Amino acid sequence: MIRKEDSIGHWVSVLYRYGQIYVGKKMQPYGIGKGQFMFLIKLFQRDGLCQEELTEILNVDKGTTARALRKLEQEGYIIREKSQGDRRSNRVFLTAKARDIEPRIFTVLSDWTEILATGFTSEEKQQVLRLLEKMANNAAKYTKLKRNYRALFSQKGVDKGL
Repeated sequence: MIRKEDSIGHWVSVLYRYGQIYVGKKMQPYGIGKGQFMFLIKLFQRDGLCQEELTEILNVDKGTTARALRKLEQEGYIIREKSQGDRRSNRVFLTAKARDIEPRIFTVLSDWTEILATGFTSEEKQQVLRLLEKMANNAAKYTKLKRNYRALFSQKGVDKGL
């Protein structure tokens, strides 16, 4: 049995939780919770995404997306408009209020990165980034394989529990 101190997943989880606490505290004055933060980041990168695209890109469920967007809309950071091509779909756009805090949001991300890398050499930072990217790619490949596996068997009715 692996000790938690030797588990990559344990340390990734610890970093994630601390990151959520940090972001939550820094964004609280703006009425943005840690659950809405990642949606804004993605919209800063690609404004006008469909709600379904956000769900897929961020790998969250539809309910999580709907709740986060509702909160951001109530706070005045986004607007949702019916898609011209598909009236059942909503496109999500940033407001001027969101654009006004964009530099602050990216400062929070940059500051957190600096906190995490305190005491690292530039070579160590690059090595960590390469390894984390490699782990993320491994996880994405595995998850995709599991999804394909689920789709294959659930279509045939073999295993609906996966």
